[in-house]
Amino acid sequence: MPGQGSATRVLSRLPIMQKIRNIGIIAHVDHGKTTLVDAIFRQAGLFRSNEDVKDRVMDSNDLERERGITILSKVASCTYKGTKINIVDTPGHADFGGEVERVLSMVDGVLLIIDACEGPKPQTRFVLKKALDNGLAVCVFINKIDREGARPAEAYDETLDLFIDLGADEEALDFPVLYGSGVGGFARISPDGEEQDLAHLFEMIMESIPVPKVQEEGTSQLQINCLDYSDYLGRMFGGKLLRGTVRIGDRMTLYRSGEQTSFNVTKLWIYEGLAMKDVEEVHAGEIAMLSGLDDVLISDTVCDASFVEPLPRIEVEPSTISMQFYANNSPLAGKDGGKFLTIHKIRERIEKEEKVSVSLEIDRGTESDTIKVRARGEMQLSVLIETMRREGYEMAIARPQVIYKENERGRLEPIEQLTCEVPDDGVGGVLEELSRRKGEVQDMVSLGGGRTKVVCSIPTRGLIGLRSVFLTLTRGQGIMATIFEGYEAARGAIESRSQGSLISKAFGKITRYAYEDVQERGTLFFPVGTDVYDGMVVGANARDDDMIVNISKTKAANNMRSATSESTIPLDTHREFSLEEALSWLRDDELLEATPKQLRFRKKVLDHSERRVSERRGVQV
Repeated sequence: MPGQGSATRVLSRLPIMQKIRNIGIIAHVDHGKTTLVDAIFRQAGLFRSNEDVKDRVMDSNDLERERGITILSKVASCTYKGTKINIVDTPGHADFGGEVERVLSMVDGVLLIIDACEGPKPQTRFVLKKALDNGLAVCVFINKIDREGARPAEAYDETLDLFIDLGADEEALDFPVLYGSGVGGFARISPDGEEQDLAHLFEMIMESIPVPKVQEEGTSQLQINCLDYSDYLGRMFGGKLLRGTVRIGDRMTLYRSGEQTSFNVTKLWIYEGLAMKDVEEVHAGEIAMLSGLDDVLISDTVCDASFVEPLPRIEVEPSTISMQFYANNSPLAGKDGGKFLTIHKIRERIEKEEKVSVSLEIDRGTESDTIKVRARGEMQLSVLIETMRREGYEMAIARPQVIYKENERGRLEPIEQLTCEVPDDGVGGVLEELSRRKGEVQDMVSLGGGRTKVVCSIPTRGLIGLRSVFLTLTRGQGIMATIFEGYEAARGAIESRSQGSLISKAFGKITRYAYEDVQERGTLFFPVGTDVYDGMVVGANARDDDMIVNISKTKAANNMRSATSESTIPLDTHREFSLEEALSWLRDDELLEATPKQLRFRKKVLDHSERRVSERRGVQV
């Protein structure tokens, strides 16, 4: 960057905190946060000119790259004219709103990214409201102005309307704005400008994001906003140092809910580029990581042992979904390469996740053979399950359940505001599906170009499995997003799936002969040659009731059908499930067997006779 040498000499005489900017990147999902961060790093000289760097460098998690979303908040830094800029990328999906909450508590301003084609979306409202509530400075970047259909002027007007709607004061309404492209790597003062780099963006950050609001003098104090773990380094924890200086060897005290634990700081790190750098001391205003204590949670306060002053805990949206995990005890347990099968190992892994997640919580009141996990939403749980599968865990999982509350008026359930954009020819089907799921339309407006926006209030339980149905109804062209609204009176029963299960009668492999016969009764979930066991759900019955089928039977030697006729009968294509689809398809008496290689449905009670006895007695299995 030009002029860095002279600027560094001048700034070196300033307090440490004045040479730092801490900024969060916030936006609706897929509005280009991570791509813009890539461009910032490239132009800040973080990568060598000949270095081959993956796109979306902040999305280091495999699932993030595959799904194209940010799941975990991450910190990285670059330097501009001698000032260090700590950049925190945040999730745009509502299920990971807890990540946004904790990020906003350690930055001093945010860069709000708006898609020039789509304008502000539901999650934009959520993240902007949180930023304004926290009194953070907001800069706006209208992104993707080089895309076909971009309407930057309208996107700016809609963003201004959103600020007004959220009650922003006059100072906040005078937000700085730039227009540009993360992919193109440019930021312009006006949409029709000709600048070809991000110089204006760097300058906007320097001028509009304040220096850290911290105390350089005094005893050290910080709130835990970041947690990590390394097999080599152990537990790491940190956040923005709000006061004083921390040095290796300092005696510190961790405060949590009235309890105090003292420890010595064994290591210190700051963020430099995409990595962490070992340092001997950290000054107020810097985002740092420490080690020296294992039992640490998000929101804990860490202070100098000589002066303990706790900070208010970070408040996040409540968990609205729960799910029960069990050890996989099916006849095929351990056959798919699973390394961790016991309930003890599964609990250990989920407890590790609980320590680094703000909005995931284990219910300690369940039986020893069950792990009940509360989370913000279905996607948050599916990401956890998929991550565990890739790490070699096997487990059985029950259907997701919403978390109800009770008051003097009776039973209350969590309600979400759902906003979706739908092709005009798909509106009828979507409205019918939303009505079936107890959704109540609040607004519907034509967007032009053959698309309609629908806003409705819907129970959280109505969202379970909706995404895949919605994409089918809109031929993959619909967009949907949700924001938690609160708890309201329960809206009554929602019709469950209309198909019963086809249940395997015995242990064996699916044969072609049996497949031909059973496919007339419904839709099968697995191809010929798949291992099955008694009590395993192998397909969906065309009718509502369950049916036991002999899916592994073979052709009798005296059968009159010829071998030729058998080989020419076409087999229907079996149905594949994504993890979210599989979780939503479950009934209350069924489990999903999740292994590193397979997703299998099964009845909770595998034995057919035992299951029938339970059903006759009306026992919930």
